[in-house]
Amino acid sequence: MNDKRVLILGVGNILLTDEGFGVRAVEYLEAHYRWPAHVRLMDGGTQGLMLMPELQECDFLVVLDVVLGPEAPGTVYLLEGEDLRKSLSFRDSMHQTDLLDTLITCDLAGHRPEAVVIGLQPFDYKTMHVGLSPRAEALLPEFCRKAVAEMARRGILAEPKAE
Repeated sequence: MNDKRVLILGVGNILLTDEGFGVRAVEYLEAHYRWPAHVRLMDGGTQGLMLMPELQECDFLVVLDVVLGPEAPGTVYLLEGEDLRKSLSFRDSMHQTDLLDTLITCDLAGHRPEAVVIGLQPFDYKTMHVGLSPRAEALLPEFCRKAVAEMARRGILAEPKAE
């Protein structure tokens, strides 16, 4: 995986409580880990189709987001393939456009990265509030450790920064 360009993209609307979890997760990963030169971390917010240039410049995309799945709030999901649509950023919801449609557009334009979503079942994603719910905030370090472990399993290695 060292020869692949990797983009770790945190997405979501930080104005809607846990909807911003992916953005907060990428901030946490940037603050607490050292990443190899071929790995880029980015706050994708709710940009949707505007992210196409960044997606076309990577070979492997890791999206950090909230996922509306069947499990209890706080559950961590790993989504690939058709399951990508369970991620909020892959639906026409609060984000500007469906991220899966953006990946399809990248494919039509000549380069679609391989993509996975690491997501959290939110506790509250509807309340207008800047900041995560207390329970989502408490899960952030554990979620990020799981994300780092999943990336390591795929050959994307990060080192913890000295505290």
